Amino acid sequence: MTVHLHWFLPTGGDGRTLVDRHAYAQNELGAARKVNGVRPPDIEYLAQIAKAAEQLGFEAVLTPTGTWCEDAWLTTVALAQHTERLKFLVAFRPGLISPTLAAQMAATYQRVTRGRLLLNVVTGGDSAEQRRFGDGLDHDQRYARTDEFLSVVRGVWRGHPYDFDGTHYQVEGGLTALPPDPLPQLFFGGSSKAAGPVAARHADVYLTWGEPPAQVKRKIDWIRSLAEQEGRTVRFGIRLHTISRDSSAEAWATANRLLDDLDADTIAAAQAALGKSESVGQQRMLALHGGSRDELEIHPNLWAGVGLVRGGAGTALVGSHAEVADLIEEYHALGVEHFVLSGYPHLEEAYWFGEGVIPLLAARGLLERAAGGGGSPILVASGR
Repeated sequence: MTVHLHWFLPTGGDGRTLVDRHAYAQNELGAARKVNGVRPPDIEYLAQIAKAAEQLGFEAVLTPTGTWCEDAWLTTVALAQHTERLKFLVAFRPGLISPTLAAQMAATYQRVTRGRLLLNVVTGGDSAEQRRFGDGLDHDQRYARTDEFLSVVRGVWRGHPYDFDGTHYQVEGGLTALPPDPLPQLFFGGSSKAAGPVAARHADVYLTWGEPPAQVKRKIDWIRSLAEQEGRTVRFGIRLHTISRDSSAEAWATANRLLDDLDADTIAAAQAALGKSESVGQQRMLALHGGSRDELEIHPNLWAGVGLVRGGAGTALVGSHAEVADLIEEYHALGVEHFVLSGYPHLEEAYWFGEGVIPLLAARGLLERAAGGGGSPILVASGR
C-alpha cells in the first residue's frame, strides 16, 4: 500500500496568516473588505499552485465548497487547461442540484479533462451555511439525502435507464448516456452516527480530519467494520496542514509566528462561531485544543493551532522534513493511504513539502518511485 499525496487550492484566498477567512466577504456597508497580506484567489495565482503541485509530484488538489470560496467545478475545469496530469478533488454538496445532473456533469468533466476528476462529498455540518443555498434539512436528514443522492449517481452511471423511489428523490429512467471513464472516485467524510453507514455504502475513500493517531485508528476500525457489513472495502485518507522545514526549530518558529498573529479576541470570536457547528467532526477538532493556546502539540509533531481560528481541518504536521515523514509513516501504518495537505501560503508550503518530505517518503518505499528529472511527477499506484 503506497501513499497518495494531494495538495489544496485556496479558492477563498491565501496568505501568510491564518486569519484569512472571509477576506472577500461583504462588510456591513456592502463593500468588499481587504485583509492585508491576503492573496486573492484569481486564476493566475491558483494556476501557479496547481502547476507547482503537478511538478512536485502531488497526485491531485482538493478544491473546497461553500460561501467563502469560488465554485469548485468552474475553477478546476479552468485550471485543467493549465495542467497536464494533475487531478482535481472537487468538493460538492449533495442536494443542491439533481443527482442525475451531477452524474452528467461528472461524466462531461472526465471527458474534458481526460479522466482527472475525483469527487469529495460534503454533506454539510452547518445549517446556517446550508440555508444560504436554500437547504432547510437538519443534520441527520442531510445524510439520509446524501445516501439517496449517491445511490442515484452510481445508478445512472451504469449507462442504462435507472429508476429510484426514495424519500428525497424519485427518478424515472435516469441515465448518463456516456458514463464517465474512469468513474470518479468518491471521497467522503463524517464523524457522526448518521455519517458512518453512508460512508460504508458509498465511499471509495473515507476522509478524516487530522486527529491523533489513536483516534484515527478508532475511526478506521469503525468505518471498516461498517463497510464489511455492506460487503465493501473502503480506503482511508486524512486531511492535514503541514509546516515542514530543514530543522525542527525552524518549523516550530514558523508555527509560533502564525500563532503570534492571533489575538485573544480573534480566537474567541472564531471559537464562538465554530462552536455553533452541528458537525461532529468540527466538535472533535475543537476538543483537541479547547480554545486555548496551551499544549497545542497534541501528539509528537501534530499541532492544533490552526483550529483556533479555522473551521474544518485544524491540525498541522510540524517539524523537520524527517519528523513530518515519520508522522505520515505512523498514519500510513494504521491504514491511511491518502494525505490531503495544505499550508500557509499554499504556494511556498507546497515547495517546502515537495522538496523536503516527498524525497524521504520515496526513499522509505512509501511512494512508487521518486520524481525524475525535468519536473516529472512521482508516479503513484493507480486508484484515487
